[in-house]
Amino acid sequence: MVVAAGIGLPLAIVGSTPGRTAAPTAPSHLHLARPTTTTTTTTVPQTTTTTTTDPGALPQTDTFPSAETPQFQAEMAALWEGVVTGSLLTALPAFFPESAYVQLKTIADPASDYENRLVLDFGADLAAAHALLGAGAASATLLAVNVPSQYGHWIPPGVCYNGVGYFEVANSRVVYQENGQTHSFGIASMISWRGVWYVVHLGAILRSSNQGIVEDPEIGPGTSADSTTC
Repeated sequence: MVVAAGIGLPLAIVGSTPGRTAAPTAPSHLHLARPTTTTTTTTVPQTTTTTTTDPGALPQTDTFPSAETPQFQAEMAALWEGVVTGSLLTALPAFFPESAYVQLKTIADPASDYENRLVLDFGADLAAAHALLGAGAASATLLAVNVPSQYGHWIPPGVCYNGVGYFEVANSRVVYQENGQTHSFGIASMISWRGVWYVVHLGAILRSSNQGIVEDPEIGPGTSADSTTC
């Protein structure tokens, strides 16, 4: 992982991601029409679409997400634009909705946890990824987002302070080209709401400080490892 305190600050290489706690497998009644290929590659279009419907105002479903839908492609385009510009606001369409998080969590104040922990971590990780691109950020091009859908797993209610179940997939890869060379970095965790993947942890799930983190930056497309988390 690469750790950075913000845009333009020096980057330091640190150790591997801490161990993650195994989560139960999906109940047999869920509709797990998972692909058998290694990854689902989403090639993000140049244009994006938006929606005015708040998905968090609706109940959760047990639909397994696809990485090939126009909505997911639009999310990843927004995420990449946020990385290129270092803008949290620009990348927020790719992030798990606050209203859904409030439904999901059984902690005392999920709205405060969302705003003061998850969103702040997301913003710091975006800044670190922007710093990783360096002076060539504006000319860097997103090639694909590789989602290891076969590693998606169901997190049931009652686990990790959650009152509602959801799917989770770790270690997707953001693949881009900069200065004629292919590079990539990871998305630590995406979780589902109503059959759509959303980023919930970009740089790391567990962290010891509020510094931004780039998950596993590599030359080339990189690889996704199986990991079961919350």
